[in-house]
Amino acid sequence: MPVFRLTKELIFPPVRLAEPDGLLAVGGDLSPERLLLAYRLGIFPWFGPGDPILWWSPAPRLVLLPEEFRISRRLARLIGQQRFRVTMDTAFCAVIESCAAMERPGQPGTWITPEMVEAYATLHELGYGHSVECWLGGELVGGLYGIELGEVFFGESMFSRQANASKVALAALVDRLKNRGGRLIDCQLATRHLMSLGAREIPGAEFQSCLSRYVDRPVTPEKWR
Repeated sequence: MPVFRLTKELIFPPVRLAEPDGLLAVGGDLSPERLLLAYRLGIFPWFGPGDPILWWSPAPRLVLLPEEFRISRRLARLIGQQRFRVTMDTAFCAVIESCAAMERPGQPGTWITPEMVEAYATLHELGYGHSVECWLGGELVGGLYGIELGEVFFGESMFSRQANASKVALAALVDRLKNRGGRLIDCQLATRHLMSLGAREIPGAEFQSCLSRYVDRPVTPEKWR
């Protein structure tokens, strides 16, 4: 299959034309309009410093249904102890920059480039980008961020400087989505860490079907409290 080169026109090729590894297109920009269109279609940007913008739609897709989130007894005890103070949308840029600074096994650098930080900060200001923060004392020690469209949360990245801090952030996200009527967390690519928490892979066609049912449900973009 060819990899499509995007122009200034706000359009993406059908996701069924993606390469076996999920690569679909190259080029375009990171404007809010293009990013929101991409997520609605099940596409996300992922590229390294100095590379052109690459757009991906992998299949199968890793997802986490809120009702399938798996809390171990150890994690439940930690949450009950309230060791971490959890907030939402109070330090979005600090969370995304902390995710960018984390060293990850097998990855020589980060895909969260300065232009990505700027683009997602704009989505945050528009009420689409959200973060969950875990604090220990006055220090930010864990968190996650992503995009909410309709009843779907598109997870982008998480970080942890204290054991289990990112798990506590994820538990808080799941709890909020349950209370808000959220149906699905898109985790993009399979990792042992997320699968141990209840995430599972589904076929690309099933993921697209979920998007068609959930992503355009009316949810007002707003800052989380």
